[in-house]
Amino acid sequence: MHRPLLFVDVDGVLNPECPYPDTGFDRHHLLGHTVLVSGVHGAWLRELAAAYQLVWATTWEEHANLHLSPLLGLEQLPVVRFTGYVPQPDDPKVPVLDVFSARKWAPIVRYAEGRPFAWIDDVIPSSLLRRTFLRRDRVLLRIEAGQGLQRRHVDRLLTRPPMASRLRALNRDQSTRH
Repeated sequence: MHRPLLFVDVDGVLNPECPYPDTGFDRHHLLGHTVLVSGVHGAWLRELAAAYQLVWATTWEEHANLHLSPLLGLEQLPVVRFTGYVPQPDDPKVPVLDVFSARKWAPIVRYAEGRPFAWIDDVIPSSLLRRTFLRRDRVLLRIEAGQGLQRRHVDRLLTRPPMASRLRALNRDQSTRH
């Protein structure tokens, strides 16, 4: 059985916007920007990797593997590609007012290919949060950009991970028996 996916954003999640966040952050100059990185975040992501398959879901794309994975003590992670994404007719629909803030949604859903997933990001529209609230196969956690990832988010992901829908799991079990 596959572990659920965990789509991880960088800016606002692992790189909080607060200019002086709590202790434990080191400043790095990466790609022309000052980036705050915490070893605690690396430890939490490694802890989450036991329950999830981690995937970068950031506009940093492959730069996250080059610059951040080593600082966080992570191996290279798969990457969702947003640059050059061409919308498809069967992409999940989002309200017009959320088109910009939901620009990651269709590539993430396509990448998941029906697998259960969680997504941590500071820019998740309320309409998506409401739409997925009762779904057991998706967990969306909007992170406060000023503070970044907190232990309570990690605990939430570990105690209530997304699960395959019962119907999909039954269909998959039946198809493997034939």
